[in-house]
Amino acid sequence: MIALPDRAAERAAAAECLGWFCAMGAEPVEADILLPAGALLDLYGEDIRARAYVTHDPALGEMMLRPDFTVPVVQAHMAGGAEPARYAYAGLVFRRQEDEGGRPREYFQAGYEVFARTDPAAAEAEVFALFARLLDGTGAEAVTGDVGVLAAAVAGLATTPARRAALARHIWRPERFRALLHRFAGEGAPDPARAALIAAVRAEGAAAVAARAGAGGGLRGPDEVAARLAALVEDSDAAPLPAAQVDALEAVLALDAPLAQVPGRLAALAGALPALEPAAARIAARAAALAAHGLDPARLRFAGSHGRAGMEYYDGFVFSFADPAGPGRPPLATGGRYDALCARLGGGRAIPAVGGVVRPGPWRAAGGLAPEARP
Repeated sequence: MIALPDRAAERAAAAECLGWFCAMGAEPVEADILLPAGALLDLYGEDIRARAYVTHDPALGEMMLRPDFTVPVVQAHMAGGAEPARYAYAGLVFRRQEDEGGRPREYFQAGYEVFARTDPAAAEAEVFALFARLLDGTGAEAVTGDVGVLAAAVAGLATTPARRAALARHIWRPERFRALLHRFAGEGAPDPARAALIAAVRAEGAAAVAARAGAGGGLRGPDEVAARLAALVEDSDAAPLPAAQVDALEAVLALDAPLAQVPGRLAALAGALPALEPAAARIAARAAALAAHGLDPARLRFAGSHGRAGMEYYDGFVFSFADPAGPGRPPLATGGRYDALCARLGGGRAIPAVGGVVRPGPWRAAGGLAPEARP
């Protein structure tokens, strides 16, 4: 007799989470398991292939096993959902793993999403407070962050648009981001090959160097190669980033403090990076909204680098609840704001949105929901 995986307990836990979300006013929705790969590849680039299962359909082309629910739920809402809206879902998702490592390749996920144009701080507090109650009694420790703070800091740097765009593009790749930041600050010795290429372009012109590269240009045509070479020279002529701004950005990345202290910490850095002032005000509003839900901002951790790994659609408030079973395990729950994703999938229409997901199996193993807190 063959042995099949017993998912009854995990399925029951997912149903319990879904029931909890619906009791909080969410509309239950479902999503296809097999999704067109094109939209996900457009959003995340080829990086998504490293963590998703991709197959080919003779009629529909490249397809992908559902890596999460957020993208299909956003697509469905932007196609004609009412406003404001609250959605809940539960089902299997599929993620590739580079090695055995103990992490499952398919597991249940349950989530809650809010689409609302008014009072973003209130929506963020609603979602976070819901997950805090759901995980009450599990021992899961919460950490919050805000990817938008780092994005605002980058947008306010005194440098070229190309350099700001490069840093913004790599916010979710911490090592690459820091390497670019310090190269743009003029730190370290220049790369010899890069310096030699720039010298050749200065001496011969971008078009001549591109023509000499010939087939070595790979898939790029000569005009595109020449444009890239000209951009390299333009970048090499840019003034270094001001040291005070680099220090302020590093302070944002290193920030790890109670949420109640964060607006003051950011305001103190706004002298070097004025874009941090509105970010500080936004976080102060969020702290007040969380306090209105009975959560003490002085006891909530905020980390400036939180939210820079995993799916790249979070662009503002982010949070996670660590698995108390031990370090190295995926969080019990994660979530955040993804306004830009809605705009990207909305075909010209946009709406602010925030949500989160929980892993029902580990949630149940950690103690589930305190009985007195259940709806």
